[in-house]
Amino acid sequence: MFGQRVLVVLILLPIGLAAIFGGQIPFALLVALIVGLTGREYVTLFRTGGVHTSTIILVVSAVALALTHGFSDSDAPVLLLTIFVGALVQLWRYEHGASQSATEFSIMLAGSVYFGYLAAYLIRLRNLPDGDWWLLLVLPPVWIADSVAYGVGKNFGKHQLSPSISPKKTWEGYLGGILGGIAGGYLLASLYGPWLHLNDAILPWHGLLLGAILAVITPLGDLTESLFKRQFNVKDSSHLLPGHGGMWDRIDSWLWAAPLGYYMITLWFL
Repeated sequence: MFGQRVLVVLILLPIGLAAIFGGQIPFALLVALIVGLTGREYVTLFRTGGVHTSTIILVVSAVALALTHGFSDSDAPVLLLTIFVGALVQLWRYEHGASQSATEFSIMLAGSVYFGYLAAYLIRLRNLPDGDWWLLLVLPPVWIADSVAYGVGKNFGKHQLSPSISPKKTWEGYLGGILGGIAGGYLLASLYGPWLHLNDAILPWHGLLLGAILAVITPLGDLTESLFKRQFNVKDSSHLLPGHGGMWDRIDSWLWAAPLGYYMITLWFL
């Protein structure tokens, strides 16, 4: 299992870095691919519970929302089209014998907005001045916090954080993750500034504050995904990534980190 996890990281990390440093378009295309894969996992989860919705409409609308909101604020037509087309499809399905069309429509609309709208902020982050490095100041501390939380919780955790949704998460692990996120953000910002001559853009206190707030809030993204998995009694969103689970399992916290990081950077730092 550990070997599989390491191998997947060694394969995906260069791809991610190449997309980040390759420019706005390559990174946006990578985000679109991730959104499409995650949306498909979302639909599959509901199908395990006997509720079917259109994979094509959800994936297309989520990707379209991610791209349009990622590059501009003129995403209203895409959202309106998603509503109109989704409603039309479910009206037709109900007239032809489907019994859960209202539920299917709600699931489709919620998934499109959740994945598309949140993932759009990954693109918005990359499009900022020095956005490649801002992106690498937002995402790694979340991973560091998650890793520290896992280690602390496994070895020292005694008090459950969310017994019903994620029984293995503990308050000790959560607090350890916050400290890990703070340390990770501070150290990364301290390195980026001098090494890359970004001292005027990225300062150590930026990393400290980002790491702290993201480590406090982004576990909710993890718990949100766990809520769905718990309801449908599955361990992972899919088996796409050996040793890691599905795409949603990998980006659950990043989906929350992206908008939080974007607004902190644009409102406080730039």
